[in-house]
Amino acid sequence: MNQTISRAEILCVGTELLMGDIVNTNAAYLSRRLATLGIGVYRQSVVGDNRARLAEDLRVALSRADLVITSGGLGPTADDMTKEVAAEVFGRKMHLHEPSLARIERYFAATGREMTPNNRKQAMMPEGATVFQNDYGTAPALALTNEEGKVLVMLPGPPRELEPLFCEQVEPFLQPRCAAVLFSRNVHICGMGESAVESVLPRELLDGANPTVAPYCVAGEVRLRVTAKAADKESAMALCDKAVARIRKTPVSPYIYAIDTPSPEAALIGLLRERGMTVATAESCTGGLIAKRLTDVAGSSAAVVGGAVTYQTHTKTQLLGVPADLIEEKGVVSADVAAQMARGAREKFDADLAIATTGYAGPGGGTDKEPVGTVYIAVASKTRCTVRRFSASPLRDRAYIRTVAATNAILDALHLLSDVQ
Repeated sequence: MNQTISRAEILCVGTELLMGDIVNTNAAYLSRRLATLGIGVYRQSVVGDNRARLAEDLRVALSRADLVITSGGLGPTADDMTKEVAAEVFGRKMHLHEPSLARIERYFAATGREMTPNNRKQAMMPEGATVFQNDYGTAPALALTNEEGKVLVMLPGPPRELEPLFCEQVEPFLQPRCAAVLFSRNVHICGMGESAVESVLPRELLDGANPTVAPYCVAGEVRLRVTAKAADKESAMALCDKAVARIRKTPVSPYIYAIDTPSPEAALIGLLRERGMTVATAESCTGGLIAKRLTDVAGSSAAVVGGAVTYQTHTKTQLLGVPADLIEEKGVVSADVAAQMARGAREKFDADLAIATTGYAGPGGGTDKEPVGTVYIAVASKTRCTVRRFSASPLRDRAYIRTVAATNAILDALHLLSDVQ
């Protein structure tokens, strides 16, 4: 009989993680996925490629958690020892798993590479293991269950293998062992700081146990994560939707730009595609960052026409038609120049919408009137042009100013588009 799993630990294996040579994204991914299964992650840790320390950490983790998930150490080389140490901890012998060996041999044959003898190591499994065949690499994943019903899942380290393996095979393996599910909604807010958002939300909403409402601050926006726990997904969704409805009745409401969207650019591209409309960009201080973020969205080719990075003053005139005398009179960082950049880009690229930025990202530049952190954002449609003076703290670094300026520019386009029918 399967024991119910509610408490998990994640143990990532690899000296390269401890040395900072590789950024550990696996722990974040696994925590998010486990949360949707109603499994709480109580600890995350990293251990190097050391047999004694790995064995000690596995024993301690299994003593505290119902589920332990490892990443890494399933490869063919001598320092890949996760399976072997797990077999020792569980008191199991290693044996050759013939289906895995056949799959590895087919992989090497298909790629025209020679299979060296040490690759057989990847097909060696502890007795009693549940094997998850890897369609994305050579190292199969596996799970072991001890006499107490504690589960150890071992996954390969590369995210391109770990993520689809977990989603397609490990989740269905764990699902019957879960007593409840978690479901989250994400409310995306721009124009209010984290402290301001928290101050206007009802205290009972923030202090609620189910659902929970937690604010998170990222560059340029605040995200409210609303999470509910229930016996099934539909019930958890209903609890979340009720909380989101309450949030929409607070002073936060005018600043909500989306629910459950991956990013502002995804929301903008989605709305443009829905409307059959196009967008162009004209960037100075953001240096192409807006265009980059828009084109990062899958399917953006249906909406993004093109863009211009007019970093120097004369290119604003040459490429976008901004009058030189206007720049001379108003200054290159001004509302009038931003507006002309947006109009010029919309006409040049024959787009329905254009986004423009001009400002001082620092560390140099800026004036007493327009200090570092000042960015003018313009969005032009066929019938309207909006301009906003955005100010980031001059104490922030150049990368931050450019990032939040790009975020605000994309959101301004989203707001204007929402008003255009």
